[in-house]
Amino acid sequence: MRVVAKILIVEDEPLIRFVLADQLLEEGYSVIECGNVLEAIAALGVNDDVDAIVTDVEMPGALNGLDLARLIKATKPFIHVLVTSGREIDLTDLDWDASFFPKPYDLKAIANEIGRRVGSHASRSLPKRPNAAR
Repeated sequence: MRVVAKILIVEDEPLIRFVLADQLLEEGYSVIECGNVLEAIAALGVNDDVDAIVTDVEMPGALNGLDLARLIKATKPFIHVLVTSGREIDLTDLDWDASFFPKPYDLKAIANEIGRRVGSHASRSLPKRPNAAR
């Protein structure tokens, strides 16, 4: 059984979400994919072992990725937060160490940042991603 970190990806663009998830799976991470903030909140409710979250800022609905990041830091401060956006974001008002990646981002850079932040301390087994038509 392989030990890996569990990463939650929150991205409303399915292709971007799929490509990032595929990269992280290839890097050996366990991945949960969500298309909006409400899905992410639900996923966090049943997955108490998430090590890091990669969230886009702009999302459909009343809550955006920064709202999700604030909620995570208030309720689960041990989860590392990586924020992505197609526009410039001012993170200085946030009172924690979040990483920012402007779109289009380098997939390896995100994987490397996750590795730097979570290391190999997680204790989960690696699931297999179902084969998807590409």
